[in-house]
Amino acid sequence: MIASSSELGSIALPPPQWAPAASLVDMLRKRHSTREYSSRPLPLEALSALLWSAFGINREASGGRTAPSAHDWRETDVYAVLAQGAYRYDPAANVLHLARAGDLRAATGMQDFVGVAPLDLVYVANFAKMAGANAEERTYFAAADAGVIAQNVYLFCAATGLATVVRGLVDRRRLAAALGLAVEQRIVLAQTVGYPAR
Repeated sequence: MIASSSELGSIALPPPQWAPAASLVDMLRKRHSTREYSSRPLPLEALSALLWSAFGINREASGGRTAPSAHDWRETDVYAVLAQGAYRYDPAANVLHLARAGDLRAATGMQDFVGVAPLDLVYVANFAKMAGANAEERTYFAAADAGVIAQNVYLFCAATGLATVVRGLVDRRRLAAALGLAVEQRIVLAQTVGYPAR
């Protein structure tokens, strides 16, 4: 379980582990969007495997990721917004770094369920990493890259019985201020994850 707000800081994630995997066909058949969530928190082990699946390192020698990235820019940062605070995922160290303390889940979208579910992922593109791209290309490539990461999360959730929905309806200016983002960092998408409401 994640520490209480008085003990916040960087959180070392356990090495990702998985139960016996479902087949790709099974995951694709089960993949769907959900907008009703239990408030039950995710275990740290599940969070670790989820984040690795989203955009973790799957080739140690090259630092290659579980999702492709245009021009290998790797411009997308994954923020995990939990009840205790908002954290930036560091895939190389398998650590969550505190960005802001406090419950910012409701700021990650316009729908009520975003503040109930235990986890809201926010995909943030750092345009400064996208060398040689013009403004239109940065927007296009960042959106495509975030979309692939979101699909990885969908497949992980389908395989493990978690619920998820990707969302574009976000007050980006408000959320960027809440997360303390720099001007070159742009919120692309958000994605809610949790246990389905019973």
